[in-house]
Amino acid sequence: MAERITIDSKDGSFGAYVARPGAGFGPGLVVIQEIFGINATMRAIADAFARAGYIAVVPDLFWRLEPGVELIDQGSDLEKAFGLYNAYDEDLGVTDLIAALGAVRQLEGCTGKVGTVGYCLGGKLAYLMATRSDADANVSYYGVGIERNLEEVGNISRPLLLHIAGEDELVAPAARGRILDAVAQNPLITTYLYPGLGHAFARVDGTTYQKEAAELANGRTLTFLSSHLG
Repeated sequence: MAERITIDSKDGSFGAYVARPGAGFGPGLVVIQEIFGINATMRAIADAFARAGYIAVVPDLFWRLEPGVELIDQGSDLEKAFGLYNAYDEDLGVTDLIAALGAVRQLEGCTGKVGTVGYCLGGKLAYLMATRSDADANVSYYGVGIERNLEEVGNISRPLLLHIAGEDELVAPAARGRILDAVAQNPLITTYLYPGLGHAFARVDGTTYQKEAAELANGRTLTFLSSHLG
């Protein structure tokens, strides 16, 4: 069952897509979008998590720039998506996601345990939620720019799972190496490296989608979330 809700933050309010499990209750999950907004891909991801038993909520990250963005990873949409990404304030984004986290915890049927799962831009933000929020568990898919905040690794006190593409064209090899070295020092961080794969390998119908690797990563995510959210 899907619905829309409004989440209040200190600077205003923003919308979110909600997918609920058939049972009507379960742990919460803040699903953090890519640079394309709450598009069909993100709604499908939330729906899949709902089928797995989670109350999955996708907040509108770009509401401060342009509410209701829905783009794809091709043509002029791709150019617009990168424009929004370059204008996006990650620190304000984390503030919004912390507000979303609190709102999800208050949703009817939520068990009180809430995690995050993020992709691309959302993968970076899931990492920052691990360092700056009290989310119960966090999952990052091919986060871009994590190397700029490695000094925060020591702040992580709850489990974090990182899916890292071995040939991510948006993360330089040297940056990828620094990330792997830094997170290896924190036993709460689990890292999976996918050799030979490019950015967004788990985006269904995307230009770089790799079905076998996506299914492997998604299975690892569900196992991880089940272990830490119940």
